[in-house]
Amino acid sequence: MASIRYDFRAVTENDLPMLGAWIAAPHAAAWWGDPEEEIAEIRQHIDSVSVEPIIVELDGKPIAYLQAYDPHLEDDHPYQDQPFGTIGLDLTIGDAELVGIGHGSALLRQFVGELFAEGTPRVIIDPDPTNARAIRAYEKAGFRAFDTRTSVYGPALMMAIDAEDWDAA
Repeated sequence: MASIRYDFRAVTENDLPMLGAWIAAPHAAAWWGDPEEEIAEIRQHIDSVSVEPIIVELDGKPIAYLQAYDPHLEDDHPYQDQPFGTIGLDLTIGDAELVGIGHGSALLRQFVGELFAEGTPRVIIDPDPTNARAIRAYEKAGFRAFDTRTSVYGPALMMAIDAEDWDAA
């Protein structure tokens, strides 16, 4: 997977039906809320300053949904205790056949590397503590657990990679 290069592009209105199908699929549904509500929220993020909804493509084919957000740009975000400039990520692999074969950790390493090259000091991700598959993928990408929290988003295992540690990751 190390030689694979992923492309990252902004979500468009045309992507929303595909995203709805991904969110409703059994491998993803356990980690998302009601698909219609989630799609309505993603639609709002298309023009948002604080959240960037992203489609991850491999060879021109959409394979994942990645959401990047700045917790300091959202009123009362529960992760505002993170260093200024921190970027938070959420990830969902689209097709179940692509889960568990290394795409999640590989695309995260590429995206995080790009964020650090742009000057981001820290990247966080917050899987549900019972989502063992995601946690393993995030650890493989270099994230390390630092806290467990419960917020309006539910239970979360807080994981981070700091730019200063990136070379060692």
